[in-house]
Amino acid sequence: MLKIGVLGAGHLGKIHIRCIKEIDKYDLIGFFDPDDTNSALAEKEFGIKRWKAIDELIDAVDVVDIVTPTISHFECASRALKKCRHVFIEKPIVTSLEEARELIKIAGEANVKVQVGHVERFNPAFLAAEPYFNRPMFIETHRLSMFNPRGTDVPVILDLMIHDIDIVLSVVKSNIRKISASGVAVVSDSPDIANARIEFNNGCVANLTASRISLKNMRKSRFFQRDAYISVDFLKKELEVVRIQDAGQQDASGAFVLDFGPGKDPKQISFDKPPIQSTNAIKTELESFYFSIINNTLPSVTIIDGYSALEVAYKIISKIQQNSANIL
Repeated sequence: MLKIGVLGAGHLGKIHIRCIKEIDKYDLIGFFDPDDTNSALAEKEFGIKRWKAIDELIDAVDVVDIVTPTISHFECASRALKKCRHVFIEKPIVTSLEEARELIKIAGEANVKVQVGHVERFNPAFLAAEPYFNRPMFIETHRLSMFNPRGTDVPVILDLMIHDIDIVLSVVKSNIRKISASGVAVVSDSPDIANARIEFNNGCVANLTASRISLKNMRKSRFFQRDAYISVDFLKKELEVVRIQDAGQQDASGAFVLDFGPGKDPKQISFDKPPIQSTNAIKTELESFYFSIINNTLPSVTIIDGYSALEVAYKIISKIQQNSANIL
């Protein structure tokens, strides 16, 4: 078993604590949170020790799980890494690219594992979709949320869109050629709704939309590639795969045939809804981190992945700011 301590006992921190208690591979030593109210609730609900000093908790564990506000990620992670502790850190990895670069340096010197909490990588619908991806050339994502004051201290790009940025970067194996973006601040001081278009060197185009002022919740991505369309519903945890191929290649049950006329081979369109395992994505990602430590393998979402998603997020924010300045 690996000894683990949690930094942060807020809304998400409590979810992490609950998941860790269900993983028999971890020995949950306790948590640290400077907020007395959060700490009292966590102590009562989970019956675990509240540590009064962050360094004392870090000294007592093998793994540090950072679920604090993003503004404190760098300080917490650097303290843990300098003590050569493995670190799981929630997204976004830190507040700036400068901090991210420094954290990468510290992690390299510590020679430990660092995983970033881009939890949608572990969404069961996305995990089921991965075998079907084959060089998507157009991707469209919608991540819409009803208004919640929590998270409005940062642009919607860092709050919501960064999930889909990471997903797109994990699927498209190509460098970015161009980014275009627009956004509007409606109820906060930073963009609450934004759209970004990312063009890759291999010709793929990704169109990402995020909003935290919608009337409904939606987390859906659509991947278009040669001979296939893949729809992933991250919210409902559903997957649909539509494929077009030469007629008669496989059992045509549930499919229909397109006749393109004389001299042209007919095509067959099939619809498939692969089964989805009922799993807890946060629990899965924490288990994944355990195995990367024990087996000395790369974490599923590396510190470089976290940096790359943050870099693209800030480029989108910069484009929005430029567009706003031009309008003014």
